[in-house]
Amino acid sequence: MLLRWQGLLKAHAEGPLGRRLPQIAGIIVCALMAGLPLLTRGGVGLLITASGLLWILWALRTPPGRLGAINLWILAILAVALLATGFSPVPVAAVKGLAKLVSYLGVYALLRQLLAHSPLWWDRIVAALLAGELVTAVLGIRQLYGNTEELARWADPNSVATGTIRIYGTLENPNLFAGFLLPILPLAAVALLRWQSPLRRLYAAAGLGVGLVALVLSYSRGAWMGMVASLGVLLLLLALRQTRSWPPLWRRLLPVVLLVGGTVVLVLLVSQVEPLRVRVLSLVAGREDSSNNFRINVWQAAIEMIQARPWLGIGPGNNAFNLIYPLYQQPKFNALSAYSIPLEIAVEAGIPGVLVLLGLLTAAVRRGLRLGLQQGLKQGSGDGPLALPALASLAIIAGLGVQGLTDTIFFRPEVQLIGWFAIAVLAAGDD
Repeated sequence: MLLRWQGLLKAHAEGPLGRRLPQIAGIIVCALMAGLPLLTRGGVGLLITASGLLWILWALRTPPGRLGAINLWILAILAVALLATGFSPVPVAAVKGLAKLVSYLGVYALLRQLLAHSPLWWDRIVAALLAGELVTAVLGIRQLYGNTEELARWADPNSVATGTIRIYGTLENPNLFAGFLLPILPLAAVALLRWQSPLRRLYAAAGLGVGLVALVLSYSRGAWMGMVASLGVLLLLLALRQTRSWPPLWRRLLPVVLLVGGTVVLVLLVSQVEPLRVRVLSLVAGREDSSNNFRINVWQAAIEMIQARPWLGIGPGNNAFNLIYPLYQQPKFNALSAYSIPLEIAVEAGIPGVLVLLGLLTAAVRRGLRLGLQQGLKQGSGDGPLALPALASLAIIAGLGVQGLTDTIFFRPEVQLIGWFAIAVLAAGDD
């Protein structure tokens, strides 16, 4: 019933505009992805709105197809968010959060439609992302050699890692900067494997190398953990993909060897590189580290908010959170979010919100593994055009998931839209 409006303008699908819609949509999406770290919020919002309107126009000219498991779970997320808005104690603020969620889903829908129509747009979108990443990463690294007064804003004198210089590129926040770079690294790595032209491979290698250096120099602990998870998952999936024809015993031993080898490398790096060792040790400093202490106090307040409204929460969006959180916060611990994606979702949409999110992630991971590892083997032929991109999407989900355990940078458009791009790749492969 929800899809009956699609295809109402099918008779006009073959007109000049109908034929050019994919190209127009691709240009808008590429402009949005390249401009994420460079445009103002107004500019990003304008491109997000244009993406949603383009999807509506495209859908009006295209008959509805099979929804697929991923899209069904996204509809469930939207339904829970709508209910949470309706029962919110601050409905006006919650409506603003719901509108923001719908706008992001409009970008997702256009990405999925575009990739389902022509998977080659994955390469162009990734190239656009790398362009924006290279600009902001180079500017971030350049900050190490400029005026350090601005960088000093992020040097916490009460932290065990005091004195650490953290770069932030064009995003004014080291954690947001690192969160933006984190999902691009697996995309660059897969592009390096996927692209055949030497110049394009050099471009992908530059994006991977510069992005990796910039992320490390951001000294964002959550992003570091996410980077290890993301690149580790990608390496493991690529190894499993290359060894699909190996005997079962060797295929079972390979993940163990990779995990042990990766652990040894990490231990050596942390033990031998002092800045890394200091920053990693701050993770286990407990309340002795000011950043840890702040998050622990915010998490305690968020848990009280969940206990007060466990079924549908307070409604979506940071505006609703900012109005309700002061009623539960501990003195001197102001916060703009719950600093944990699971807690934030539970605060905004209650237990049902967490369940539908887990359902979406489960469906996405199952589809990604089938698309990237099993499809070509079962069909006895080469992999499909979205096989390698599917592995990159799984790595993005792993990285953002690990980072999201202790931060909510994901809810910023610079990060969330890349996350929806990863989901769109898997949903397009589900057609």
